[in-house]
Amino acid sequence: MEIDEGAGRRRHCLSPSPRSFLVRAPDDAERLGVAEQKVTIVGAGPVGLTLAVLLHRAGIPVTVLEAGSAIAEELRASTFHPPTLDFLDALGVAAPLVAQGLVTPEWQIRLHETGERAVFDLSVLREDTAHPYRLQAEQHKLSHLLLAMLPEGTVRFAAPVVSAVQDARGATLTLESGERVRAAYAAGCDGARSIVRRAMDLEFPGDTYPETTILATTPFPFHEVMPGLSNVNYVWTERPEFSGTFSLLRVPGKWRASLHTAPDESVEEALRPEAVERKLQAIHPKPTPYEVPDLRPYRIHQRIAGDYRKGRLVLAGDSAHLNSPSGGMGMNGGIHDAFELAETLVAVLSGADDGLLDRYTRRRRPVAEREIIAQADRNRARMRERDPGRRRAMLAEMQALCADRERLRAHLLRTSMITGLRDAARVE
Repeated sequence: MEIDEGAGRRRHCLSPSPRSFLVRAPDDAERLGVAEQKVTIVGAGPVGLTLAVLLHRAGIPVTVLEAGSAIAEELRASTFHPPTLDFLDALGVAAPLVAQGLVTPEWQIRLHETGERAVFDLSVLREDTAHPYRLQAEQHKLSHLLLAMLPEGTVRFAAPVVSAVQDARGATLTLESGERVRAAYAAGCDGARSIVRRAMDLEFPGDTYPETTILATTPFPFHEVMPGLSNVNYVWTERPEFSGTFSLLRVPGKWRASLHTAPDESVEEALRPEAVERKLQAIHPKPTPYEVPDLRPYRIHQRIAGDYRKGRLVLAGDSAHLNSPSGGMGMNGGIHDAFELAETLVAVLSGADDGLLDRYTRRRRPVAEREIIAQADRNRARMRERDPGRRRAMLAEMQALCADRERLRAHLLRTSMITGLRDAARVE
């Protein structure tokens, strides 16, 4: 379908239709009882909160149980893709999120030593999305916006779930305190170690990559000293301080540098202040030390559950799939899960057959497997290339792609996650 943006402009809207969440579901509370209509969500990250707002807008009673004491604000995702912003626009949070972030009309892959680069211009998607750019903003900014849209008490912080069981009429979640929470359906948006997924007795097959990434932030303005730098940069380098690559992603007020251990350097050694300083100086030498307010290591996984639904239990986001952060698709894919899942739950709780939830898996799992995990794996493999000749050949191929507007559009439709959404919408 299309949505009218005013002033004669129209933009394509991706399925599921955001408008479906602006209409309340039939009030079945008296027929079913509140517990049998309610949805309980485990996890108050951007995926769980998106799902909660969508269900609340549709008149579905919802509770969110979060183990942490508040919205998590540590270093996590920071890239929002065009279709994600289209979806969030339907909730009225895209504009305030954009106001807190950096509009990024292009991203690039570059050779550090020469500054040569392939620049991917997202303006070629202007007929496919109302937001032909990436937005660089920390995920907790979206979480705070969504939390403010929910009635007080909807989200229960410091409420860790320790187990989940289900029967024919619903699911029961047990909290660490011993309290039990009953609902018609329970949605696991609780990350890689999901309690809900474990209760579904689902394996989480996949791989853990051998390298550990060191994520460091600094307020130093790399964009002022590195010519042509974008807000999103994936960089090949021959400097011995790295294992061939690093990335620089900008958010308001600081840069996020993803640094890899040098050959024969342990993670513990790479986390030492002097090692982090050495790597940042290798990116841009300066006479004074770098300020590094945030630093953490993380391992990269690619995993996917065999099913996203089992009876009254469902999964979304990292609970269902994990991927390399290269390309920034993990959080975005989880938000897309939330929109599809919300539309399906609203239909089921409004009287549709419960089997409709199986379509949720049929639509979202192939997208995660083919368009998110596989694409992120290709992105990672490309940036791990060490041969200088092969790098130059790959860069030349990408530069030729970027110079051809039609080929570039087809490429960005896929890497910006629009193609996957369109494919999923055709699945019955």
